[in-house]
Amino acid sequence: MLAHVTTAALHGVEGYVVEVEVSLAGGLPSFAVVGLAQGAVREGRERVSSAIRSAGFELPSRRITVNLAPADVRKEGSTFDLPIAVGLLLASGQIAGPGGRWAFLGELGLDGGLRAVRGALAVAASCRAAGVDHLVVPAENAAEAALVSGLDVRGAGNLRDVARLMAEDAGPRRVDGVEEARWPGDAMDGADVSEIRGQAYAKRALEVAAAGGHNILVLGPPGTGKTMLARRLPGILPAPTFEEALEITRVHSVAGRLPPGGSLVWRRPFRAPHHSVSDAGLIGGGSPVTPGEVSLAHHGVLFLDELPEFRRNALEALRQPLEDGSVRVSRAAGTLTFPARFLLVGAMNPCPCGYWGDGTDRCLCDPTQVARYRGRVSGPLLDRMDLHVEVAAVSFHDLHEAPEGESSAAVRARVESARARQAARLRDVPGVYANGQMGPAELRRWCRPGPRVARLLQTAVDRLHLSARAYHRILRVARTLADLEGGETVLEHHAAEAIQYRVLDRRMV
Repeated sequence: MLAHVTTAALHGVEGYVVEVEVSLAGGLPSFAVVGLAQGAVREGRERVSSAIRSAGFELPSRRITVNLAPADVRKEGSTFDLPIAVGLLLASGQIAGPGGRWAFLGELGLDGGLRAVRGALAVAASCRAAGVDHLVVPAENAAEAALVSGLDVRGAGNLRDVARLMAEDAGPRRVDGVEEARWPGDAMDGADVSEIRGQAYAKRALEVAAAGGHNILVLGPPGTGKTMLARRLPGILPAPTFEEALEITRVHSVAGRLPPGGSLVWRRPFRAPHHSVSDAGLIGGGSPVTPGEVSLAHHGVLFLDELPEFRRNALEALRQPLEDGSVRVSRAAGTLTFPARFLLVGAMNPCPCGYWGDGTDRCLCDPTQVARYRGRVSGPLLDRMDLHVEVAAVSFHDLHEAPEGESSAAVRARVESARARQAARLRDVPGVYANGQMGPAELRRWCRPGPRVARLLQTAVDRLHLSARAYHRILRVARTLADLEGGETVLEHHAAEAIQYRVLDRRMV
């Protein structure tokens, strides 16, 4: 007796269909799972056996062989419990197969209950692409899986619910998908830019970074508001599109970070790992391989406070995702690619003690110590930071008497207007949605400087010894400044302001 059941597994943040073949043969009772099944999959034999008995069915006293095809790909995780159990019940004739093509996904408890799993959204998408009509998942994953249109998703609480659903084509109700919507502006984040007193220059740079998707480095003594600035950046970013929200949700689902019963993630993520984070924690890795902080910040903000304190090799590993918008994690079993298109915000003190150049005599660091400290952040990484901003201590007057500044909603309105201009300009360029992502071809087309602007840029490159990458960053930022003003061309004052944001990568002491 042989039964075939469809399920799916994860490969990075993508899913792929797996066919579960269950054979019942004569001979001494045994239960074998083949097809490169790893630890959690093999342990599933005990969970499946107990769950079948607890649900009121009989475990066949036969020689049971379960094959997971394709058999040359490693299978990991507990998501195969439910399809294996359904295959056993079908092969033994205890339930009948329903019409249409069905797929099953879920971890079983010893009492027959279904438990939530990671990656339901990616699995549902792969099932739909493979022509599956109906997908049965744990009830806690149903809202997430139902985000995939064109797929009938059913949530179930236990194995008995699944059997009733198949036998009667009834059981748990189908879960409706989520309609396209936008996150309401007044609920973007509780932290508002208006709470920042003073620091007009830094707030301007923050707006430019949000408007063009530019990476930003904030340098200043302790207590000047570097972290406060960074935490208010998500509140002035445009709300994610429906497609971006799906990508954010998929990454967080694969990482196991969606709350039970969670559906679409409408907030742009803000990730702030500690400087002691490992390379695998930052970039991705582990066993099984899971997304790192750079992927969890996809379409959001990655904030690295105390930037020089991070491990050098971890910082250098950021180069690839900053350039490509993705990160590749290579292991002996293969290479996985995770999305990682984020806005990087770095914050650092000017010296080891933090008080270099603050106008007081508190700093005891000599220039050699300062240069060594700042040298922990390499030149190539600094080149990838579009904006370098120095912040000074806030005066008592600003703290006590300065009027409240613009709200995040007001700043976000300008940012969204600038982003709309960029989206219209870049609509025919695949994978590029903001000025910060433009490549050399786009720069030549939309950022070609006029004669006067070119002379200004040449002077800056010669005097500051800027690299070609830094020059391109200046052009991108200047284009964003023009977009914020609603201008069609990059003018001298746009280029001059953009150059101001590149001083720190050479004038470090």
